[in-house]
Amino acid sequence: MEKKLEKATFAGGCFWCMVKPFDQWDGIEKVISGYTGGHVENPTYEQVKTGTTGHYEAVQIEFDPTVFPYDKLLEIYWQQIDPTDDGGQFHDRGSQYRTAIFYHSNEQKTLAEQSKLALAKSGKFNKPIVTKILPAAPFYSAEEYHQNFYQKNPEAYKKDREISGRDEFLRKHWK
Repeated sequence: MEKKLEKATFAGGCFWCMVKPFDQWDGIEKVISGYTGGHVENPTYEQVKTGTTGHYEAVQIEFDPTVFPYDKLLEIYWQQIDPTDDGGQFHDRGSQYRTAIFYHSNEQKTLAEQSKLALAKSGKFNKPIVTKILPAAPFYSAEEYHQNFYQKNPEAYKKDREISGRDEFLRKHWK
């Protein structure tokens, strides 16, 4: 019997930093870096980084929900971001680096809303949770050099994460 894969799409700032946390689990078939939510068809990185296309840098995950359910993806997602920052993520500033969950079904929408509410009620943050929950929009794969960047360019990836402030924030709030 063929596996029935689903898609999950998350924007969490720089897409380089959003691949590895999802890429290491059974049931995750593929994690693609790309762009979504904007008004320009087939955008390039050069276009998106200007902040004028309306696109978010995002990852699209193909997963087997019988092995790795969507609510577990949400759990991982929240622990990669600052959900209280609507101006970008860490040192990456601008609309293209905002956070959002793009749902592909009513079930995903409900689960995302429930997880956002639970996070807001948890007291973990003293500011409002501003991550948007939006319907999935066309997703455009980023250029090949952006795909699996943490594997292809481990030193550059490590350096970028270190200077971004992301790891320090995550340790403080999630560990």
